[in-house]
Amino acid sequence: MLKKDLIELCLLHLLAQGDQYGYDLLRRLHDAFPGTQESAVYALLRGLCREGCSEQYMGQVSGGPARKYYHITDGGLARYGGLLKQWRALAEALAELGIA
Repeated sequence: MLKKDLIELCLLHLLAQGDQYGYDLLRRLHDAFPGTQESAVYALLRGLCREGCSEQYMGQVSGGPARKYYHITDGGLARYGGLLKQWRALAEALAELGIA
């Protein structure tokens, strides 16, 4: 599983917990993966929308600029399940080699 797939798995995991706006997703991912570029995260979010794995909408304005929120779709939940299965298989293989 490549880093891109791992970041995508993390994005889908976070979205499966509830709708979130882009900056919150970025901040949480950056905390876990400090070297992750902001542009890469937003590119992945746009890709997830294009692929039908998520949808975006503008949240209500509360004294500041409107925020773009992301919502996971049924297709996104299916993709999340597939990526999670891949991750678990990789983790198991690494553990069998004594790497984990």
